[in-house]
Amino acid sequence: MLIQKYAREINLGVKNLLLHKLRSFLTMLGVVFGVGSVIAMLAVGEGASKEALDRIRKLGSQNILISSAKSIEEETQTNTRILMSIYGLLYEDERRIAESFPSVNRTVPVKEIRKQARLGERSMELRVVGTTPNWFELIQRPIISGRVLMQRDLDERGNVVVLTEHGVRKLLATKNTIGQTLRLGSEYFEVIGIVQSASVIGGDIQTPDQEIDAYIPVTVARERYGDIFMKRVAGSETREKVELHQIIVQVDSTQNVEMTAKGIEAMLKRFHKKTDYKISVPLTLLRQAEATKRTFNVVLGSIAGISLLVGGIGIMNIMLASVTERTREIGIRRAIGAKKKQIVLQFLIETVVLSTTGGLIGMGIGLLIPWMITLLAGMPTVVSAYSLVLSLGISMGVGILFGIYPAFRASNLDPIVALRHE
Repeated sequence: MLIQKYAREINLGVKNLLLHKLRSFLTMLGVVFGVGSVIAMLAVGEGASKEALDRIRKLGSQNILISSAKSIEEETQTNTRILMSIYGLLYEDERRIAESFPSVNRTVPVKEIRKQARLGERSMELRVVGTTPNWFELIQRPIISGRVLMQRDLDERGNVVVLTEHGVRKLLATKNTIGQTLRLGSEYFEVIGIVQSASVIGGDIQTPDQEIDAYIPVTVARERYGDIFMKRVAGSETREKVELHQIIVQVDSTQNVEMTAKGIEAMLKRFHKKTDYKISVPLTLLRQAEATKRTFNVVLGSIAGISLLVGGIGIMNIMLASVTERTREIGIRRAIGAKKKQIVLQFLIETVVLSTTGGLIGMGIGLLIPWMITLLAGMPTVVSAYSLVLSLGISMGVGILFGIYPAFRASNLDPIVALRHE
């Protein structure tokens, strides 16, 4: 209805713009690049943050990850006479956590050993992870073939192993992996399952799984490999004693996660003489990442908004020049009875048409750029509906805002003075 009511004014405004096609196009460029950059920059920022947030969510918002870590004193220790470095989490720590906190649903011990894996002529170094069946429930990874560890594997201390898809491809290629015998160090294990592993997140948080993992019962890991490991540093071998490399704690609700993490930290401080552990809370990291994402989007949007501001100034400048150029035309329209609001409406329509057309072209460019970035650079991008609506709305708003002054200036021209204008 609104378009029909002002169809004559809209038609007249479009015709006036088409009389100067190149000038109209150049005027729109500021809005085109402004809208395009808003959409493209928000898409890149949204894609990067979404990837990071998805990876953190996979760790579980109700989980707490406690990892063994050398204390600062041991890291800076230069005394080469030390025969063995003893640090990290204990089996007793897991028991205390499970029994001391009512909010804890379950705990998962993780023991890590680097071993050379061999099958026939193929070999590679794997990270052997001793754990329990609960690991596969807390850190959910798709099962590709076979099964994962079960309680009877722990009770019977069976030499069974679950591999990742990456390890299978490197070791076994196209062979039927389930039922094959794999040598890990000096021990032999039967392959009972294959799971898909997640990519490493990096940063301040250690992921529970890696692409080169091989999962065995924690009882078998302790019995077959013990707690003492040889580690080569700067050409010399040192011995380390670590009972558990990680404990994964599942809390009953997200509301209790941070409170439970503080309680666990206080308990570990009480029973550990040195700070040889690190606590990571995915929920806290998730909140920090979401806050960073919001800040990032505001910064990107503000930078792109400057282009829209420049585009709006360009529109106002051209419309002011148009008012001067069309002074006589305005005088004639006023002399034959045109009202001030009709003059205002005509110039506003022209600026809105310019900005809206520029906004639509900019939307096309804004959709094309993220697609090309994903195609050529492999970076994930996400074009959200709100960025499209926001950018188009802003472009129309820019047209109205920067068209008001030229429109009112045109409507306030004295008809007699305007008719005399050459």
